[in-house]
Amino acid sequence: MAYKALLLDGVDAICGEILKQRGFEVTEAPKMAQEDLDEIIGDYHAMVVRSATRITPKLLEKAKNMQVVGRAGVGVDNIDLDAATRNGVLVMNTPDGNTISTAEHTCGLILALSRNIPAAVASLKDRRWDRKKYLGTEVHGKTLGVIGLGKIGSNVATRMKAFGMTVIGHDPFTTHERAAEMGVEMMEIDDILARADYLTVHTPLTVQTRGLISKKNAGKIKKGMFLVNCARGGIFEEKDLIPMLDYGTLSGVALDVYSQEPPSDKILDILSHPGIVCTPHLGASTQEAQGKVAEQIAVQIADAIEQKGFIGSLNGKSIALSTNKEVQPFLELAERFGRMLSQIAPKHINELSITYTGRCANHSQVLTDALLSGFMKGSVDEVVNLINARYHAESRGLKISETQSRETQTYSDLITIDLGPKAEYRKLSATPFGENDYRIVSIDGFSIEIHLEGEIIIYRNIDKPGMLAATSGALAQRNINIASLSLGRDLENAQAITAFTVDTKLDKKDLEFIDGIDGVNKVKYASL
Repeated sequence: MAYKALLLDGVDAICGEILKQRGFEVTEAPKMAQEDLDEIIGDYHAMVVRSATRITPKLLEKAKNMQVVGRAGVGVDNIDLDAATRNGVLVMNTPDGNTISTAEHTCGLILALSRNIPAAVASLKDRRWDRKKYLGTEVHGKTLGVIGLGKIGSNVATRMKAFGMTVIGHDPFTTHERAAEMGVEMMEIDDILARADYLTVHTPLTVQTRGLISKKNAGKIKKGMFLVNCARGGIFEEKDLIPMLDYGTLSGVALDVYSQEPPSDKILDILSHPGIVCTPHLGASTQEAQGKVAEQIAVQIADAIEQKGFIGSLNGKSIALSTNKEVQPFLELAERFGRMLSQIAPKHINELSITYTGRCANHSQVLTDALLSGFMKGSVDEVVNLINARYHAESRGLKISETQSRETQTYSDLITIDLGPKAEYRKLSATPFGENDYRIVSIDGFSIEIHLEGEIIIYRNIDKPGMLAATSGALAQRNINIASLSLGRDLENAQAITAFTVDTKLDKKDLEFIDGIDGVNKVKYASL
């Protein structure tokens, strides 16, 4: 089957070329009306956008075949990540492709502000010679505050240090050692606001960063500060910029991003202020950057769909781990185990307790996602996969607890599930035996081996002569052939758990027939 990819927003042509080389059918549409997109989106398995197209919950509901949405760039404000996760759609971005271009644009805006370059250019083109009016200031010897020291922020810091600036920064994920390597002094945001002559932000738009600069915190800001934002619109409160410029709180503002893009008339009125330098979201708009992100996202999407790699995954940590060779056998075990458990668990089960022992304990999060993926399949109408399995489980009130155990067991690697006190079979353990060999090895303390494949019958029975003959005879009477069997015994209490795998699917009457055998009870059937 050929996968179909839809490329929107004028993504560089190299993206389509690479996807075609990888066997995709590619449709390129630089501009598309929302109603037209709604109509065709169900045909596609992958799509690539820049910042114009909005990936909404409504659109994702129509994208029944969608597996991957790729953002040719960094920001994913136009993609509803929660909705994508709910629908099992992987979202990827290209965090490295536009690093240099955005860092350079930021530095350019810092210099443009300092030397009044845009206004001076406009003045001279208007046939005026206003040298004194556009007296500038040097950046050398000034202090630059950088909030967000990721790839872009750290590149800005390095470049502006070369201009002789002192750089101070804030980033909750950057160590003091890493900051010291860059020559950046780390401090809290309020301290930066009080000390910085220039402030540039390189963070996502979050509850914490929205309105980071506004009239509310004007008293914390060093008088005469210059502001630059090439990150996300809304980090600076746009409506407060003009009064802060007029009152001298700020000396100048440079914006490349806006709370609404293209800017509304209200925002454009603000941008007309002479103290504001503005560009139309050009941070990543270089030939080099657009080529890089288009090439990167094409390779990432093809690799993801072909299960070769998941670089740039934003909502699929589990999927990103799924190609790890050590993890793969445990993933298969967990998914099969989950499918089997879903068929023997009590109705309306509200809690799953999972214990991981041995190597699998190192990958508990992804294995739980795999187990829940198997467990929820057949229980929900939507696509269930490693991305959204936990969401579907938790949204239905299923509580998940995970424990990593170092306790010595008979088997070195073990996944153990407790289905709770209402379960007829409460505690089950499973392990991989080898390639494509996955088995349940314990049920409620009974040692047993059940291959997690095919048609499985499990029941409790009195441990006495003739029980095995009775059930095997009953199956033969209904023309059901036994493929394998395993028996776990409690000699002291004369109890046993017996498991058969059979060659054909069973129906309700088959199970009632077995359950009717004297001494047999708690019959369960699972089809894998």
